[in-house]
Amino acid sequence: MKRTVILVAGGKGLRMGGELPKQFIPLHGRPVLMHTMDAFFRWDATAEQIIVLPEEQQAYWQMLCRELNCSIPHRTVHGGETRFHSVRNGLQSVDGDGWIAVHDGVRPFVSHAVIDACFAAAEQFGAAVPVLPMIDSVREVDETQSRPFDRERLRIVQTPQVFRADWLRHAYEQPYQSQFTDDASLVEAAGYPIHLVDGNRENIKITTPVDWRWAEILAKEQTHNSPEN
Repeated sequence: MKRTVILVAGGKGLRMGGELPKQFIPLHGRPVLMHTMDAFFRWDATAEQIIVLPEEQQAYWQMLCRELNCSIPHRTVHGGETRFHSVRNGLQSVDGDGWIAVHDGVRPFVSHAVIDACFAAAEQFGAAVPVLPMIDSVREVDETQSRPFDRERLRIVQTPQVFRADWLRHAYEQPYQSQFTDDASLVEAAGYPIHLVDGNRENIKITTPVDWRWAEILAKEQTHNSPEN
């Protein structure tokens, strides 16, 4: 059945400390977003890719695509006020049934094994989310005190989050609420169960300068290990 990937790339890059939105920052000669697109294209060249960008950034993106000869087929959709509204805009441009993955545009190091696992689990269970176990010790806090919390009960959530198309459409019929921090929380609020699969530790979301330093190391390793080298 049809596979669609919605790449959400609405960041302004403020936490990176620069003026250029983080999805456009060059990483080994290409914008981060193009690396992310390439990860999914190399996984399945037939999967439809939809890029959600703020309207004011789209002319710049089109210029980058021309200058860098980006040949990956994709459609561009206007972003919204929040991530919720951006994903909803992307979703409205998807026709038909099948399976829809929603992925952060600044997570270029997702492995093909994780993408495979997420789609396979979604096909079996309806909704799949990649997660990692918590490594650090954590504490729960309130207004007056803090207390230890069992980290074995916690998981770090990643993307791509993959869903049956009809489940995701139904979930996005709900009005926006601030507690909808990702698509899984929205789908779960609509009454559907979420299945967890193992993520990959390299699948970082590039948000801060520290993340960027990791990204440069990972990109260098990825280039070195490429079959073309």
